[in-house]
Amino acid sequence: MMKRLGTILVILVVALLLLSMSAFTVDQREYAVVFRLGEIVSADSVKKNPGLYFKIPFVENVRYFDNRILTLDSGAPEPFITKEKTNLQVDSFVKWRIVDPAKFYVSIRGGDEAQAEVRLAQMINDGLRAEFGARTLHDVVSGERDQIMKILREKADQEARQMGIEVLDVRLKRVDFTDDISGQVYSRMESERKRIANDLRAQGAGESERIRADANKQREVILAEAYREAQRIKGEGDGRAAEIYAAAYSKNPEFYAFYRSLDAYRNSFRSKNDILVIQPDSDFFKYMREPGGK
Repeated sequence: MMKRLGTILVILVVALLLLSMSAFTVDQREYAVVFRLGEIVSADSVKKNPGLYFKIPFVENVRYFDNRILTLDSGAPEPFITKEKTNLQVDSFVKWRIVDPAKFYVSIRGGDEAQAEVRLAQMINDGLRAEFGARTLHDVVSGERDQIMKILREKADQEARQMGIEVLDVRLKRVDFTDDISGQVYSRMESERKRIANDLRAQGAGESERIRADANKQREVILAEAYREAQRIKGEGDGRAAEIYAAAYSKNPEFYAFYRSLDAYRNSFRSKNDILVIQPDSDFFKYMREPGGK
């Protein structure tokens, strides 16, 4: 009885061991390829859907491949030449993924992702050289940049399909001049900015002169009008004063003559040092000789 029980336990352990060696799971982030004696025997050997699967122990083995979108970055910028022989430093990246793991394994030695990226990078590099060589600098930088990326993606995807790979996107991260050309470009930019600055200064100086001349003209006009108005007012005042003097003189001519003489005396002898040389019998001393003026 004990011997039969031991045999059953051994059978159960072996069965569980065989079951564990036969079962495998596929994650949603990966593909699984079943190999029989190192070869892919049929299309059913490729498991693309996640779940639990079985294989023949010791005869079949499973290899997993990533089905997520991968990024191939060019790393350091690479030199390219445009149609007008301008050297550029271009930095790019590629979005790709495995869509046919069986073809990927056959086309790429052992299904190595690093080898796939090397071949993919070479394809993109050749495509970029062809597209840049057929276009001018303006086209590459701004004019036809989107078209270049579209053409590259389509060509790279068409070639990559032969390896079981889908190219989802090709992007140019940066397009720069080489160091020597950058220096020349910056020098031209500096010269252009200086020329614009000088033009603006010249325009400002011309505008300043125009404004100053206009201001001087307005000043002269205002001064002339003010002088004219002052002369008019002064003339009116002098006329009014003459009228007042005439009216006062007509009322008492003798008093007016006396007042005018006193005013003349006051203006003539403002200081002790003032000297006046005149004949004693002159009319100037009329009211000094006789207060009545006679």
